[in-house]
Amino acid sequence: MRALRQLLPCLRGHWFPILIAPLLMTGEVVLDLLQPRFVQHIIDQGIGQSDLATVTHTAFFMLAAAVGGLVCGGGCGFFAVRAGLGFGASLRRSVFHKVQSLSFADLDRLETGPLITRLTSDVNQVQDMAIMLLRGMVRTPLLLVGSIVMAVLTSPRLSLLFLVIIPILVTALVIISRKTFPLYRQVQQGLDDVNTVLQENLAGSRVVKAFARAGHESERFARVNHTLVRRTVEAIRTGARLQPFMMLTLNVGIVAVLWAGAHRVRTGDLQVGEIVAFINYLMHALMSLAFFSFMVVQMSRAHASVRRIAEILEARPSLKSPSPPRALPPRVEGRVAFENVSFSYAGEGGNPVLKNISFTAGPGQTVAILGATGSGKSTLAHLIPRFYDATEGRVTLDGVDVRDIPEADLHRHVGIALQEPVLFGSTVGENIAFARPDAPPELVADAARTAQADTFISHMPEGYATAVGQRGVTLSGGQKIARALLPRPAVLILDDSTSAVDLRTESFIRDALSAQDFCQTRIIIAQRISTVVDADRILVLDEGQLVAAGTHATLLETSPVYREIYQSQIEKGATPHEGE
Repeated sequence: MRALRQLLPCLRGHWFPILIAPLLMTGEVVLDLLQPRFVQHIIDQGIGQSDLATVTHTAFFMLAAAVGGLVCGGGCGFFAVRAGLGFGASLRRSVFHKVQSLSFADLDRLETGPLITRLTSDVNQVQDMAIMLLRGMVRTPLLLVGSIVMAVLTSPRLSLLFLVIIPILVTALVIISRKTFPLYRQVQQGLDDVNTVLQENLAGSRVVKAFARAGHESERFARVNHTLVRRTVEAIRTGARLQPFMMLTLNVGIVAVLWAGAHRVRTGDLQVGEIVAFINYLMHALMSLAFFSFMVVQMSRAHASVRRIAEILEARPSLKSPSPPRALPPRVEGRVAFENVSFSYAGEGGNPVLKNISFTAGPGQTVAILGATGSGKSTLAHLIPRFYDATEGRVTLDGVDVRDIPEADLHRHVGIALQEPVLFGSTVGENIAFARPDAPPELVADAARTAQADTFISHMPEGYATAVGQRGVTLSGGQKIARALLPRPAVLILDDSTSAVDLRTESFIRDALSAQDFCQTRIIIAQRISTVVDADRILVLDEGQLVAAGTHATLLETSPVYREIYQSQIEKGATPHEGE
């Protein structure tokens, strides 16, 4: 119930169809319950008495009731679908907005594949359940109770049969539902695994082909797909056992009614029409239970989806908004300071990725951070725009702790070009202007020129209006940097963003950045010596620790780690300023 309460706010705005659908279904059920009475009257008072007028009049009312039931049922279906689809859209929007509010740490915990499943398959399951409930939550109990009442009015003695049949069916329903609920939870988890493998292979298709791992990935997908099929078959098979049992019970009940009814007709206690009406009410009652059993099976699957969606909606972002927030100075200089900062990722046993880091990057400076893969360079960069919070110590911008700065203000003054920036399926210009959609074309072109991308873009078929593929398939590294430049931030972070460009273009980008009057502080994350050699200050990281700091010349003399990196790249021919 707690999980279900998380979804109830999504019903707002859909109350009219939610209320109308059950009312129309009530009308349909009432009219359906009159039909056996009409049949009884035709048989006993019309055919039995050879009264054609009674047959005609009753048939007319029977037809009118059928048409009325059809109209009510159709109207109920329309409003139920309308309410269900609206609820599904609201739920999908709520989950999407919640995901957007989560931090990097939260998203690390929630993998992409399961998130896609919850936004698509799980929401569809809950949406279908809502449509089914709007039709069935009134029809099933009302038809069951109404049929029993009408059957008792028709023949109280034959109605004792319900005391035997209904407990048997309810017991079967409880047993089946207890088995199907956990099974369908496993089905949704299996769907998570399938989506995860699909997402990884679609995102890394080039890597798979480059290393000839298509066969391995096919086997991997086959395993998770087989597991999903096996779990689905088991869940469906378990739920399907109920249907034959329901039909067997129904047929046994009909045989019992015919046997007992025939005896009572012979003794004159019942008429044939009453037996026919009673059988109809018996079928109505058992069919309502059969539909309820179908609802139980579907709800068991939807129940798993409700819980999985509620996990997202209940999630509290690990990064708290500052209360009260602190304002930055009117003119942000871009002074970044790390004060005894340590950081550990959640779920890594508390092992620090960064250990007691302290440094300052002042206005007008280019500070480079160099280190081997896994030394913590990107993690350090992600603490400045507060993608994560420092475990110990603090990070400040112009003397203000980044945890006290409103997110929008912080990101307006801190621009970052990530290692693998995702580019959306729109135009080149729209991708560059992603952080500032209202930017005029002149500013977009200026940012592209600074990133040494304008010439290449100009030669595209439609220039800045050229459509790009996802993940920047048709874009160079320089064009991805342009996005970070457009908001004209005070602090610019290039997280290994120039590794995809040649050394000559990289040199041009450095010169163009130095000529800008914004981006007062530039922090460059790199593995290539040529990228950092001209920096005002180079920080050397090794296993999460700041082991050296200084200029290129100073570090060559004083830092064994820096000298080792330099010499390894010299041996490979990656000399500083190559191509300049």
